[in-house]
Amino acid sequence: MTELKIPEMGESVSTGYLAVWLKQDGDSVEAGEEVLELETDKATLSIPSPATGILKILIMEGEEVEIGQTVGHLEDTAMLSGAVSGEDHYSPSVRQLLHSYGLSSFEGQGSGKKGHVTREDVLSHIKSKGLQPVQVPETESVSPAPAAVQSPPTAAPAPQSSPGASPEAFTRKKMSRIRQKIAANLVQSKQQSAHLTTFNEVDMSAVMEIRTLYKDDFLKKKGVKLGYMSFFVKAVCSALAEYPQINAIIDGEDLLFRNHLNIGIAVSTDKGLITPVLRQADGLSFVEIESQIISFARRANERKLLPDELRGGTFTITNGGIFGSLLSTPIPSPGQSGILGMHSIVKKPVVRDDEVVIRPMMFVALTYDHRIVDGREAVGFLNIVKNSIEDPRRMLIDF
Repeated sequence: MTELKIPEMGESVSTGYLAVWLKQDGDSVEAGEEVLELETDKATLSIPSPATGILKILIMEGEEVEIGQTVGHLEDTAMLSGAVSGEDHYSPSVRQLLHSYGLSSFEGQGSGKKGHVTREDVLSHIKSKGLQPVQVPETESVSPAPAAVQSPPTAAPAPQSSPGASPEAFTRKKMSRIRQKIAANLVQSKQQSAHLTTFNEVDMSAVMEIRTLYKDDFLKKKGVKLGYMSFFVKAVCSALAEYPQINAIIDGEDLLFRNHLNIGIAVSTDKGLITPVLRQADGLSFVEIESQIISFARRANERKLLPDELRGGTFTITNGGIFGSLLSTPIPSPGQSGILGMHSIVKKPVVRDDEVVIRPMMFVALTYDHRIVDGREAVGFLNIVKNSIEDPRRMLIDF
């Protein structure tokens, strides 16, 4: 028998919540096959089986678990009898299904390993026999409780939008652990910092021209697409080098200047927004930046990011433009003093050399902690980002 334990996931994670069992109690699983999803305050992670065997679940969904805790067992199939018979050998899900159709046992050989009976075996048998679920007598299922019990007078009334609206015209859904953590982090950030946002507008013509000229060769030779984000990461690193206080944090009565540029890249998933970190981003090439971002996005949606990849950021870049946002005021993550918001690229008339021309323009927004950063530094930061994007040659010569 092999124990199924919650694996180590980095020093920043000590507990999590068992979100979903991907396999049922009594199912046969292969070594390396994903068996459960674990929600931490960083991400939702899929946990693989350490061995091949029959799963025995010990911890139910929704319970908090610690790193190293045993949440299940994997029974060695070689130790099980060749033909499975008797109710004790049925998994709880199979046993419940049998009972719901008035069956005490399954006649015949199961299709699972070593003759293990699966839910599919029972469902196939039920369909072939045309069986119907056993009806529970009405006297057992219907409570004679009066209406007052069903609708207690002390309960808060459901909100109604109009006199004729249904008193149940709303849906309540429990927040995921990640969404709860996102909410707590944002409130913490707003309460503990003095946020202010400043804006600028960037002409994207030069970067778009470079992408048009070299994107095919870049993809062919490097195996990744040349996107806009790598240009902005480079530009932000240049700006942070010039204005290091935006990369600093308050530590008691001191300012803690961090000499490393770990840039968080906001990635949207079905569970919420997460920010994997490009470590030492100022030393990364365009190829390395694009490759890591692509990997982050893919593994975020596959729930395979490591917790350590989500910690240690000193500044964040978020791109609401991919959803059509024209302008926003993003909120820095706790432990950070700034965040840059990118937005949609829109063609609009601008004045160049006293002439009105059409240019692809993007608004950029810098939200910063005004306790540390003054408006002059914030405007200067955005000017460096703007100048670097409008003249990418600056990034080549570190000007």
